[in-house]
Amino acid sequence: MGRGYNLLFILVTFLVLVAAVTAQGNRGSSRGGGGRRPRVGYYGNRCRNVESIVASVVRAHVRSNPANAPGILRMHFHDCFVRGCDGSVLLAGDTSERTAVPNRSLRGFEAIEEAKARLEVACPRTVSCADILTLAAREAVVLTGGQGWRVPLGRLDGRISQASDVILPGPFDPVDKQKRDFAAKTLNTIDLVTLVGGHTIGTAGCGLVRGRFFNFNGTGQPDPSINPRFVPLVQNRCPLTGDASARVDLDDGSVGRFDTSFLRNVRSSRVVLQSDLVLWRDPETRAIIERLLGLRRPSLRFGTEFGKSMVKMSLIDVKTGSDGEIRRVCSRIN
Repeated sequence: MGRGYNLLFILVTFLVLVAAVTAQGNRGSSRGGGGRRPRVGYYGNRCRNVESIVASVVRAHVRSNPANAPGILRMHFHDCFVRGCDGSVLLAGDTSERTAVPNRSLRGFEAIEEAKARLEVACPRTVSCADILTLAAREAVVLTGGQGWRVPLGRLDGRISQASDVILPGPFDPVDKQKRDFAAKTLNTIDLVTLVGGHTIGTAGCGLVRGRFFNFNGTGQPDPSINPRFVPLVQNRCPLTGDASARVDLDDGSVGRFDTSFLRNVRSSRVVLQSDLVLWRDPETRAIIERLLGLRRPSLRFGTEFGKSMVKMSLIDVKTGSDGEIRRVCSRIN
C-alpha cells in the first residue's frame, strides 16, 4: 500500500511539473520568443490578422504622404544595421538612436505606432514592434509597385537604444567599405547591390549631395564621373546657396515606383549619391547590376532577389526569449 502510494505520488508530481513547464513555455511563446527563431506564420491563431492590420495602416499613411513608403523602408534598414532588427530605432529619448544624425530625417514613426495601437486591441501583448516594422517595410515596397515576399515573424523588441551605436554605411563610402559593412551583417555582395536598389524610391537632402555637383573634392567642378547631362538637373534642384534641407530624388524619373529604374540610372551615372555611383565601377558589383537588369547571364529577377535579401537582413541579431520584450508602446520600453 505504501509503495503504491509513493508511486502514485511520484506520477502526480511528474505530471504537475510537465504541466507547469508547458504553461511557462506557452506564456513565453505568447510574449513573442521562447528562444525560437522567427518563422513565417509565427503568430498563428494568437493574432491571425496581424499582417492585414499592418498593411491597412501603412496603406493609409502612404496614401496621405507618399514619402512614408521610402521612409519606412529606410527605417527598417537603419534598425537592422544597429543592434539587429529589434525595433530599437523606434524608441524615443534624448540620446536614443532616433537622435543620431543619420536618423533625424527618418519618417513613418506614426504609422508604426498606429499599427501597434490597433494590434494591442486585437491581440494584446502579442506582436512586437520589431515585427510590425519588418511587415511595414514589405508593405512600403508593395504599395509602390514592388513584389511582395513572405515575412518570418517572432522577433522581440530590444531594450537598448543609444545614438552612439548608430554607425551606418555612408553616402560617400567606397565599394570595398560597403562590402565589409554588409559582410559584417552576414550579407553578401548580391544582397548589397540588391538592397541599395531600394533607392528606387526616396530622396536625399540637397545639403548631402550638392558638393559633388558644384565642388567635388575642392576642385570647384562637378564630379567628372557623373553623367554631364545629369549635372545641371541636380544643380537646378539643389542650388549652391539654396535650402540644404530641400530634397532631390534618388531615382531620377521614377522616384515613386519600385522598379529597376534606379539600377539603370547607376549604369548611366545618373545618381546623386557617390556610394551608389561607385557600384558601377567595381567589376563585381557591376556584374550584379547587369544580371539584375538582364544584361548578363545568369540573370537575376530584381523583385525576387530584393525579397530574399530583405528576409536575410530582417534576421540580423534578432532578439528572442529572455533577450527582449514586447512593448506596449513602440516608443518606450515597458
